[in-house]
Amino acid sequence: MTINVGDKLPEATFMHLTEDGPAAVTGSDVFAGKKVVLFAVPGAFTPTCHHKHLPGFINNAQELKAKGVDIIACVSVNDPFVMQAWATATEAGDDIQFLADPDAAFAAAIGMDVDLSAAGLGTRSKRYAMLVDDGEVKTLNIEPAPGQAEESSAEEMLKAL
Repeated sequence: MTINVGDKLPEATFMHLTEDGPAAVTGSDVFAGKKVVLFAVPGAFTPTCHHKHLPGFINNAQELKAKGVDIIACVSVNDPFVMQAWATATEAGDDIQFLADPDAAFAAAIGMDVDLSAAGLGTRSKRYAMLVDDGEVKTLNIEPAPGQAEESSAEEMLKAL
């Protein structure tokens, strides 16, 4: 079942890269007591994700934060090394928190997992963006197709704020 506006996010464990290597970060660490814009991409470095979706959030990060957003987080079914390489390659700096969902557990828990095996990607996440306030989904914009990044864009999230 897909998560809906008004639902609380389930507890989750994401991975990210630290100076000491891969480390877990819990959903509570990310969402508790914070206003978070969470956007998901099917894959780091994939064309739409890399050239259209992520850049909008990097370019609008300060405006989102000026509207009360504490964290802008990007989640993808990739490993933490790939997510860190993507963060470095895009020069996202501290504006975006990159979270790996390596086994698609979070995507599945919120009903956003999708089989993209036909494209050589295996199980991935649907493309979406949500506004989460203290763990509760306030806005949820899901793309109808993985190659689109309009409904889930930073500009649409700005409108929601």
